[in-house]
Amino acid sequence: MKFNKWTLGLAAVGVVSLASAARADEKMNPLETALSNTTISGYVSTSFNWAVDPGGSAYARSPGEFIPFQGTRYSKQDGFNLDVVKLSIAKAQDESPWASGYQVDLLFGPDAVGYNTSANAYSGYSDFAIKQAYVVLRTPVGNGIDWKIGVFDSPIGYEVFDAGSNPNYTRSWGYAIEPTELTGILGTYKINDEWSVSSGIANVLSSGINARDLESGYQNGYGSAWHKAYIESIAYTAPSSWGWAAGSSIYAGVEYGYETSSGKTGYADGNQVNYYAGATFNTPWKQFTTGVAFDYAHNLGGGVEGVGVNTYADVSALGLYGTYKATDKLSFNGRGEWVYTDLYNSLNGNHRGYNSGVELTGTVEYDLWANVISRLELRWDHVTGGDNAFLGDLAGVADFKPTSVGFYANVIYKF
Repeated sequence: MKFNKWTLGLAAVGVVSLASAARADEKMNPLETALSNTTISGYVSTSFNWAVDPGGSAYARSPGEFIPFQGTRYSKQDGFNLDVVKLSIAKAQDESPWASGYQVDLLFGPDAVGYNTSANAYSGYSDFAIKQAYVVLRTPVGNGIDWKIGVFDSPIGYEVFDAGSNPNYTRSWGYAIEPTELTGILGTYKINDEWSVSSGIANVLSSGINARDLESGYQNGYGSAWHKAYIESIAYTAPSSWGWAAGSSIYAGVEYGYETSSGKTGYADGNQVNYYAGATFNTPWKQFTTGVAFDYAHNLGGGVEGVGVNTYADVSALGLYGTYKATDKLSFNGRGEWVYTDLYNSLNGNHRGYNSGVELTGTVEYDLWANVISRLELRWDHVTGGDNAFLGDLAGVADFKPTSVGFYANVIYKF
């Protein structure tokens, strides 16, 4: 065994023995090896919310109250808020053919309450959640297949849970109808520099660590253990030969499986399918980028069981995005979105009605401090037609305000 010159010097004067140094070295090496490539990162997200909701009765709910993580009555109140703290611990894969790694994302704070809770949790919710926890393995087939095994983010969608990774602070309606987390296995294969594909299997589409298909009525899904969810996606990135459009990307995916968010009376009623197509385009104007996202969810939530009738809905959402980066610190982000809900019931497949609406969001971001995202946002949601508004009818809400206006300030520190 080799020792450095400082250890040899200490041994020469009797401060340490070479035997004890060897034992210490043997104890430290495994830990140092395990932690040498481990990274710790995360963020602290805070906000200020102010909802202005004209129209309707004093108890009426507005479209803005169904925005994920931004609802003004049931998730965030007007005023100052701690949104969430995220802590990520990870070891990335190296370039070896049989590389391995892991990713663990932990959430603390209000946005963690009820988020992706364990299917076997004792009771209630807490301010802690495991957002992702998976092992990454590579198999040397062709260019190499990278596998995620555990709990991981749904691969479809334009926006993500982490507000700082989105162009706007509030999430889109498209995000509201997409699956969030999945428990299963996902393989990704990079065909070449332009094309990559992913395919996987999960327990169900609904969030919940180790969640199962409860069609049989048993907590652990006995009798329906093989009713799984399926994930397919494909992505294309424009090569350098495309000139100013180089780096633009197009993505499409589909997810199909059982949704456990409500009671079911038949297996077919419990299946939800999500289709997604999106793209981000560079433009000849270097400072300006655009994006588009289309979401379609069939049988959202797996259907809602009522008295003598089962209601289900098909929801479409189309979003347009634009970002102008004026300087290294200053940027302007805009989003316009249209959402349409078709409602049906089980009485001979009758069409029950529809809901439709639009939203416009404008965000100004000025990152004055290092590692800090700071932005102001104005959002307008409006009902354009239908019996109630957006997804409200599925929630059993009879009284709706036709319009909601929200003002938001968001400060995020990334570490």
